[in-house]
Amino acid sequence: MRNHRIRTTALAATALLAALSLTACSSDDGSSSAKAGSAAPAAHTAVKQVPPPTAAPDKNTTDADTGTGTGTGTGTGTGSTPDNTVAPAKTDGKSAGKNSTGSTNRAGSGSTTSRTPVTCDGANTKTTVTKVSRPINHLLLTLTNTGGRPGYAYYAPKLRFDDAQAVFPILDDSRPQAVVTLDPGQSAYAAIGLTGEPGAGPAPRKATHLQVHFSGRSPEGSTGSPAELTLPANTYWDDNGFVTFWQTEMADALSY
Repeated sequence: MRNHRIRTTALAATALLAALSLTACSSDDGSSSAKAGSAAPAAHTAVKQVPPPTAAPDKNTTDADTGTGTGTGTGTGTGSTPDNTVAPAKTDGKSAGKNSTGSTNRAGSGSTTSRTPVTCDGANTKTTVTKVSRPINHLLLTLTNTGGRPGYAYYAPKLRFDDAQAVFPILDDSRPQAVVTLDPGQSAYAAIGLTGEPGAGPAPRKATHLQVHFSGRSPEGSTGSPAELTLPANTYWDDNGFVTFWQTEMADALSY
């Protein structure tokens, strides 16, 4: 009986140990499960944190956008636009210089050419002769520039009455201080003293025609075509008469 109790007790102890072992295993399994359960969220969290690599495309996309922005900035930014803006300004500047210089140069050159004086002669002037009451025995020559450029009326007109061979005398005392220059439409004047002192020479001769020759830079000879004029009725002249240099004022011419 005693042996049976001891055996029963041993069996009970063994069963208790087995139960404790099972409990410990359950507890360990629970802890492991708990740890595993706890680790699972950590692992899940780590997986969630991994998206930053997934966010890399977002970053790349951002970089790409930034790159695109930079590219657009470079294309339309200060680097391009000012160049495009400055170019027309330069072109306009040069064009203004060439048209003021090219157009302005050709225009300037044309303008300069049109303002260069020429020598007055029968082709670019109109000459008229009229009789004046004062001084007596005087005629007045009027020379008008009919051309498009200024003209120099050099020295004095060289006159021939009818078929006279000699040039009518020129009054040197009437020489102006400078050559008379006529702009288009302006006139110069010369007085003709038809006769000298009465009885000082041959008798006056009647004339109906007057030929007016023009001087060039040199007082010798004449230049261009002459003017052919009809004299006022009853015009008489002699070898003691004179003609003045061209004057800018009529009164100056008639003062001799």
